[in-house]
Amino acid sequence: MGQSTSTAANSSRREINHSHRSKSKSTALISPMQPPEENEDYEIIDGGDPDYISELPDECLACIFQSLNSGERKRCSLVCHRWLRIEGQSRHRLSLNAKSELYKDIDSLFSRFDSVTKLALKCDRRSSSICDDGLVLISDKCRNLTRLKLRACRDLTDAGMEAFAKNCKGLKKLSCGSCTFGAKGMNAVLENCSSLEELSVKRLRGITDGAAAEPIGPGAAASSLKTICLKELYNGQCFGPLITGAKNLKTLKLYRCSGDWDKLLQSVTEHVTSLIEIHLERLQVSDVGLLAISNCSDLEILHLVKTPECTNIGLLSLSERCKHLRKLHIDGWKANRIGDDGLIAVSKNCGNLQELVLIGVNPTKQSLESLATNCKNLERLALCGSDTVGDPEISCIAAKCIALKKLCIKSCPVSNQGLEALANGCPSLVKVKLKKCRAVTMEGAEWLKNNRESLAVNLDNGETEQQDASASDGAQENGGGGVAEFPPPPAVPSQMAAAAAAAVAAASNNMAGSTSRSSSMKWRLGLLSGRSLACTLRRWSSANSNARG
Repeated sequence: MGQSTSTAANSSRREINHSHRSKSKSTALISPMQPPEENEDYEIIDGGDPDYISELPDECLACIFQSLNSGERKRCSLVCHRWLRIEGQSRHRLSLNAKSELYKDIDSLFSRFDSVTKLALKCDRRSSSICDDGLVLISDKCRNLTRLKLRACRDLTDAGMEAFAKNCKGLKKLSCGSCTFGAKGMNAVLENCSSLEELSVKRLRGITDGAAAEPIGPGAAASSLKTICLKELYNGQCFGPLITGAKNLKTLKLYRCSGDWDKLLQSVTEHVTSLIEIHLERLQVSDVGLLAISNCSDLEILHLVKTPECTNIGLLSLSERCKHLRKLHIDGWKANRIGDDGLIAVSKNCGNLQELVLIGVNPTKQSLESLATNCKNLERLALCGSDTVGDPEISCIAAKCIALKKLCIKSCPVSNQGLEALANGCPSLVKVKLKKCRAVTMEGAEWLKNNRESLAVNLDNGETEQQDASASDGAQENGGGGVAEFPPPPAVPSQMAAAAAAAVAAASNNMAGSTSRSSSMKWRLGLLSGRSLACTLRRWSSANSNARG
């Protein structure tokens, strides 16, 4: 009898819940594109159970789709007409193969993806790219576009870029590489897109070489620009008016651009003193340029990569006025123009230094001790290709660097004796990476791990290769020789129990579990693909920032 009462009660609850769902379903928003009858055929799925997913509002499904990767979204769009519509309307980022054949599909594509705000058009260098008519048609369909990336679109001209800029006045980020339009097209963008915040230009072939080159900028966008990145330009100095006129510029990156940049840097820093981050790579710049940069007293990040004319004198001048420096990367290119004198000046003037990368620089125990003593917040240190960094220097670091968390040593004459010092020093150290240090053995790395269980030790004794700290090259280190990685110990029982509880909670929601697994896979792939030194340091910096937040 009790059993019958329970059954009746459960049946009554199901009727009430079903009635409640029916009422709430009638109040859900329905897009005009959705035929009303499609909402009435998802009551029951195989097995007689209600199809709760089909009763989710469009907004909830859109949020779920936005957490999936591109492949997962494509598969979801094949489930039914409703999912196809919602997936298209909720997609804000789109990347297309910009061959000339794309033109005939623009209408259908952007009728489905009518909410795109971030667009990438990439073409094979051997193929004919989309032309002006195609870009203008896209801009007419996507007037709310905020980000545009153009790669190898060689058939675009100044006229096409001008028409695009007039239609997409809300553009905030433009990145173009290996395109053939010139100064007129770039000036049209700067004049019409007054909200532009980021500009990245690489190999813009339409810019006239020589003194006859038309100047670019400043335009209406100069007041809103925060980041300018110029790469591999024969006449990148024609962007001088734009850089000089960008009063609120925060980040300036110059990679492999020809010409003498000392004079331009002098002109820029006379008008723009708000710069926080500067990257100079394979650039003709000397101590005169560094002295000009010192006018930016709020500078926090400086990368000097393969600039052999920069010496200790320039670094001394810069450190005396840029006292807020947090990250310093120097690739000396084995020129021995920057050494102890410059580093000691940095240590005495830049007490907030948190990250230091030295490649092809030969610091001695004197400068390393000064850095460790004066830079109390130094958390990340990389020493690569330094002939003078041996066991005594590592022992000095172990004894003095109290806040150090990440240490990378590559192609330095360090042996197992240096590892013994690390076992008892650097109390905050969590990870050590050793690469191509031939005197360090597997036994030494394993000994360090066993004597300091909380420390992650990564050892790679491959063959010596040319050092390169170029973040823009994106070069990866080839794994040669034996590689050993000693991760921290497994989780304690309480942590394992917490992980098990999280797994049970995730299992109750398949969609959330799928997203979690996707995120985990992305994280693992990130560890495998980001093997370059610059990528490693960026991950370290991001992880520490997130931990502090």
